[in-house]
Amino acid sequence: MTIEKSEEATSPDRSLSRYIQETRAYPMLSPDEELRLARRWRKNKDRAAVDKLVTSHLRLVVKTAMGYRGYGQPISDVIAAGNVGLMSAVKRFDPDRGFRFSTYALWWIRSSIQEHILHGWSLVKVGTTGSQKKLFFNLRKLKNQLQITERSDMANENVLRIADYLSVPKDDVISMNRRMAGPDNSLNVPRGENGTDQWLDWLEDQSESQETCLARNQEMDHQRRELSAAIDQLTERERHILVKRRLTDEPPTLEHLSRQYGISAERVRQIEMRAFEKVQKCMVATVPNATQGPSTRQ
Repeated sequence: MTIEKSEEATSPDRSLSRYIQETRAYPMLSPDEELRLARRWRKNKDRAAVDKLVTSHLRLVVKTAMGYRGYGQPISDVIAAGNVGLMSAVKRFDPDRGFRFSTYALWWIRSSIQEHILHGWSLVKVGTTGSQKKLFFNLRKLKNQLQITERSDMANENVLRIADYLSVPKDDVISMNRRMAGPDNSLNVPRGENGTDQWLDWLEDQSESQETCLARNQEMDHQRRELSAAIDQLTERERHILVKRRLTDEPPTLEHLSRQYGISAERVRQIEMRAFEKVQKCMVATVPNATQGPSTRQ
């Protein structure tokens, strides 16, 4: 039984070693053969050509993936992500541009591996810009080169050296170093000494409930319908003056409306007040609680 468990524990390593050995067994292509295969795939979608083009570059994926050990991801998953990048490179490669496929594929392999590591590192997206991604993948390497051993925050002089070397803000270095110092904390972790409750139990949603939002929206819709019905009972001139003076973001002056209608400003004010009172009475009659109307504009 003990021997069986040991074999099960080492089987992933055996499978990975076997896979790496198989990738080395595929022959490398000469530039002319590589160009010929790429053209066959691009023009004729020749499956045999693309299979040979891919398998001959699997060792490149493995070599690149080995440089990303230490980020908490199984190396087999990192290799799988690199293979995805390799396939993307095959689909997009233009053999007539004059450069080797391996040069082009390496960019896609690295990009796919880095996206995989960033996605699995944290529930919160770590690197969103090119400079942040560069910082994420170079911070640990630079700390080792500079022999920085602080487990928490780095000394200010070390932060400045890294920020200057990578051409990123100092605050970005501090933030990224803290993010990489430890994984995300779960809200289901027991809280307190007794451990009977979790941090999640202490989170309170401050936003309104769906019932409250629905009730408020329904009440606003009802008031809009009643207001529209009340305004419809006004004359055309009363309706126009009331809407302009009470229901627009930038109401015109009494003098402006007086010139438009050829009446005095005082007469415009009287029409406005009369129309407002009509609407208010109508609203009070249909909505008993509506005892207050919009404030009076002079």
